[in-house]
Amino acid sequence: MTFVRVCGADELEEDTPKRVELDGTPISVVHTEGELFAIHDICSHANVSLAEGEVDDCHIECWLHGSRFDLRSGKPDSLPATRPVPVYPVKIEGDDVLVSLTQES
Repeated sequence: MTFVRVCGADELEEDTPKRVELDGTPISVVHTEGELFAIHDICSHANVSLAEGEVDDCHIECWLHGSRFDLRSGKPDSLPATRPVPVYPVKIEGDDVLVSLTQES
């Protein structure tokens, strides 16, 4: 599995998604509850950025229609979204946040 640097750890604010692109793939990187998550940045219901939504209880909410996606699995737990979004492996090395485009789900 190949990991690529997407940002510095100091660029992430708690519960504030950061939108990055990795090889043309939009990703939201989220630091919440002491963990890091990387989730596909486009809502599966509407073509909008999830990074513009709010983070709460390991979920990210789409700002447009209110669908909530589990940051661990990418699965929606509220309508109108019914399809999951990909999640990606993420890790910290030193001060760098690294993501792999290999999907975990």
